[in-house]
Amino acid sequence: MTTEHDPIKRRKLSDEVQERLLAIIENDRLGPGDPLPSERDLMTAFGVGRPAIREAMQSLQRMGLVEIRHGERARIAEPSFGRMVEQMSDSMRHILSHSPASLAHLKEARATFEMEMARIAAQRASPADVARLRRTIDSQEAQRSNPANFLQFDARFHREIAAISGNPIFTSLSEGLLRWLQSFHVGLMRVQGLEKLTLAEHRQIVDEIEAGNVAGAAKAMSDHLYRANDLYHQDNLSRNDAG
Repeated sequence: MTTEHDPIKRRKLSDEVQERLLAIIENDRLGPGDPLPSERDLMTAFGVGRPAIREAMQSLQRMGLVEIRHGERARIAEPSFGRMVEQMSDSMRHILSHSPASLAHLKEARATFEMEMARIAAQRASPADVARLRRTIDSQEAQRSNPANFLQFDARFHREIAAISGNPIFTSLSEGLLRWLQSFHVGLMRVQGLEKLTLAEHRQIVDEIEAGNVAGAAKAMSDHLYRANDLYHQDNLSRNDAG
């Protein structure tokens, strides 16, 4: 709580510019694709230099509100759940790198989310959806000797299950959760025999989805993810002991 005795904090010029740009967007009812005034016009209108304008624009770009292309005027960005998730990625990586508890919480959240995605997929999956999932598993199996590629197909498998929901928010959340955890899961792919077990579990999940077994699909997904978490934990313990 501030009082009349607290020192007045000086705001950066770019913060003031950003606030005024937001006002322009709101007052002029600018929508996706609409251009903002040129840098030169903004410099004249606000009485500031180019660095303050560019810093404010870059801040709005990080917020996902504007798009900046070289040689063109900045434009209002198309709304995107994927962009919103991407903007969180650096912060999430920082949190996960310095907080084991946060990583455990994220794993738990992901397992709960993926179980619900499996339930929904069991209710809504078409024969084409099931065929696509099986093709992804076959492609993943072909990459058993390449851990990086194997992991990419693993992520695709889970994204495709989320996409069956038809809800773009779920698809974006799946992308974000997988991206945030990916660097922590690379070691799992090097545990001997894990690839074969992962593929078998993926096929079991698809079998339950194809059968329309809502409870079975959720259980298969839960067993798969918590088994992976347990192996990851055991692998880390063994590495720490070896060190």
